[in-house]
Amino acid sequence: MENYKIIHRGGQGEIVEKKSRFIATVCPVMSEEEAISFIEKTKKKYWDARHNCHAFVIGERNEISRCSDDGEPSGTAGKPMLDVLLGAGVHNVCVVVTRYFGGTLLGTGGLVRAYSKAVQEGLANSVVIEKILSSRMEIYTDYNGIGKIQYIIGKSPAITVKTEYTDKVSVEILIKKELSESIYKEIVEATNGKAEIVRGDDCWCGEADGEVIIF
Repeated sequence: MENYKIIHRGGQGEIVEKKSRFIATVCPVMSEEEAISFIEKTKKKYWDARHNCHAFVIGERNEISRCSDDGEPSGTAGKPMLDVLLGAGVHNVCVVVTRYFGGTLLGTGGLVRAYSKAVQEGLANSVVIEKILSSRMEIYTDYNGIGKIQYIIGKSPAITVKTEYTDKVSVEILIKKELSESIYKEIVEATNGKAEIVRGDDCWCGEADGEVIIF
């Protein structure tokens, strides 16, 4: 895969259904061991709750996926929670939904809706970023060529890492790998081959809160 969504920063969401509180806590995880550790930590935090149901997906292609109803009727909590994660297309994530029982039974349909909605709230309050397999390029040009290069970069999905102005101008960019050859050719053509382009190693990158993140 050349791009997929991950949780950059976990969050929490809460809903109330017929006086029952459903608290969804979302956390990024890289392994099943990390997921289990997070689940146990959350259970200790909410030790007095009736249920702490969980779901997690790990791997670029969701190679590992697990869920638990934690005492709720079979299929009413863990599976709906997992379905929300898969439907959102996020990877390497674990969510625990804590339920404080409000005294009124919700029925199977009500439970499915409540647990699903809680996970959606948790994801909405998390920072989700797209992790993109990118090619790194350093472009060197004179001051006459920088305008054309910046125009090409600006209309592309490239991320500008840094720009330095000395006797020449250097621009470091990250561009989705599948688009790297086309932008390379476009810059060469626009500058009549005068721009020097140095290709770096491929890497994974993303953007969050206006900052470039290189994995």
